[in-house]
Amino acid sequence: MPQSLVKILIHAVFSTKNRVNLITPEIENELFGYMSGIVENNKSKLILANGTENHVHLLISLGKTLAISELIGDIKRDSSVWIKKQDSQFSKFHWQEGYGAFSVGQTQVNEVMKYIANQKEHHQEKSFENEMRGFYRKYGIEFDEQYVWD
Repeated sequence: MPQSLVKILIHAVFSTKNRVNLITPEIENELFGYMSGIVENNKSKLILANGTENHVHLLISLGKTLAISELIGDIKRDSSVWIKKQDSQFSKFHWQEGYGAFSVGQTQVNEVMKYIANQKEHHQEKSFENEMRGFYRKYGIEFDEQYVWD
């Protein structure tokens, strides 16, 4: 085959450091737009972004030559620099050190998109920590409570 054709879908999740509520409704759309540009600059595509005041969910079609850790690192680093420049209220903004990244099959895309779109309603009943514990269990990821939260 003369071409390399790839479709790798990732559901990425990460929070602000210590889950501080810094992603305000006024900045949210601009933040997601900025993240989309970072993703596109990495030859990938941001399909959907949403979240709450303290964390984000991203559905990403990963570029064929890019490591997930490299892309998430770029998103977090560049968006953190950007948001700090928007207003003094964001001067201490930081993302948590880690992240969650989960594989998504093509047949799961609609379900994942619905889940991401309903984040604000979902988190009226469930904390970020409990949400992540559920993902870790669903995907069979061993974790130590002592090291997953910052």
